[in-house]
Formats: sequence, C-alpha cells, structure tokens
Amino acid sequence: MKKVLAVGIFDGVHAGHQQIIDVAKHQGEVTIVTFDPHPTSVFAPERTPTQLVTLKDRVNLLKQAGASFVEVINFNKEFSLLSPDQFIEDILVGRFAAEHVVIGENFNFGYKAEGTPKYLSEVGPKYGFGVSIVKLQENRGSTISSSRVRNLVIDGEIERANELLTRNFYLKGLVVHGEKRGREIGYPTANLGLNSLATIPADGVYAGWLSVGDKRWEAAISIGTNPTFPGARGRQVEAYAIDEVGLDLYEQEAKIEFGFRLRDTLKFDDLPALLVQMKKDCDLARELTRK
Repeated sequence: MKKVLAVGIFDGVHAGHQQIIDVAKHQGEVTIVTFDPHPTSVFAPERTPTQLVTLKDRVNLLKQAGASFVEVINFNKEFSLLSPDQFIEDILVGRFAAEHVVIGENFNFGYKAEGTPKYLSEVGPKYGFGVSIVKLQENRGSTISSSRVRNLVIDGEIERANELLTRNFYLKGLVVHGEKRGREIGYPTANLGLNSLATIPADGVYAGWLSVGDKRWEAAISIGTNPTFPGARGRQVEAYAIDEVGLDLYEQEAKIEFGFRLRDTLKFDDLPALLVQMKKDCDLARELTRK
C-alpha cells in the first residue's frame, strides 16, 4: 500500500482537517505529520495561539479521523531553520519515505515559510512522490480554519464552533478545589484546573456535559468570576452535574463539553435572585442536553 503523508498542525482536527485526511485515505495508508509546539511559539512567542485541544487529544482525534499513524515533530529553533529543500529531503523523503504528500492549500514549510504548495507539487516528482493540494473548505461563506474556530470559542459562539469542529468543543483538566460556594447553595460544581494554553470560551453560562472516566452527566456550566459575591477572584470554569448528589470528583481528570450558550454572566442583587436564575439555567440545560 502506498505510503501517504498528510502534513500540517491540525489543531482542533476540524472539518477542513478531516477533508485533508479523507483525500489522503484515498491515496493509501495515512501517516499524519504534525508539529508541536506551535511554530508561532518559535517565531513570535508573544503571539502563540491557544490550543483547541491538547497534543495528546490531537493525536487521538487524528486517528479517529482515519490516520493509521501520527508522527509529532518537535518544532524548535533548529528545525525552523531547515530550507524548503532540506525539509523535503530530510523529513518527507529521508525520515518518512513519502510516496504521496497531501497538504492544505495554505500550508507553507521551510525557513521563513518559503516553501509553498506550488513548489512542493513541482519538485515532488523529482523526489519520487506525488502531491495533492486540498482546497480550503468554507462554511457560511468563510474559510474553515483553526483561527476561526478559536475566535468563535473565545467569543462564546459555541454552537458555530461545534459546527466547524463537527463535534462538541471541550476542555479537560483536573478537578480542583474552588471556593465551595456552589456546594453551600445546593449546586456543587466541578472546578476545572486548566493549562495556560487552553482556549476558554467567553464568560457566561452554557449547557453541556461533564465526564469523569466512563460517567457522563448533563451539566450547567459557568465561566467567569462570580460577580454576585464580593471579593476579587480569577476566572473559573465550573460545571454542575444536573440532579446528581454526592459526587466527589476532586483530583480526577474531567472533561467539560460545551453544547449551547445560555446567557451572559450577570451580577445579581442578592442570593435568592441568583438561585432563581440558576434553577432556570439548570432547567433549560437539562432540556437542551437531553434532546
């Protein structure tokens, strides 16, 4: 079977990435070549984008999308200095013995991204491999890209982001101790500890799902600083497993999936007003997530 490489960063493994993998699968057995950390962290660290998924989950999602193998190249300063020809000779041919290479039409490679899809398609036959260049997919008149998905998530447009991802956007992290205020008022929440590169949706209340191990519960999710209560605090991402009692999830890895945005974060005049709204939020979240 022909050895096919699909090359790119593939953060999020969105619909556009899935199209690249589909094209590659029609050519032969697919090996994904991806890069970590993000190249921007080497060229312009101050502009390093947040991640849509962790590297571990990116690998898993790529395999679910049809890759037989996923190879991760450490994108460091030394690697960034490879010329386009060195990248082809050392990586595509020397390391992976590519017989066919599939890339998106916006994929550039080599020092200062001087290598273009056009150049790769021109020189590929000289090195013994064919090249497929996949046109970028569009959704509602705009190109599907990791940047677009990231911006939608950050803006709280979670349903649109899910449409481009073809799945629910999610966050993962250990359940950490918070202020335990939710427990005191009858809505105990799992407070997620996140790494600094996590892409966090806009402050607000969402409906979704909370998973720990093989358990998955409908959830009302809150992101923000709890402005109803006095005192400065950082942003928190916390999920209440609707109708569940007595859960002890501390120090376990949890996954919070975002399905629907319900409302903005609001400051209430008092606790009773907040509780009335929280019941409405949970009722709506229950209805949406059980459909």
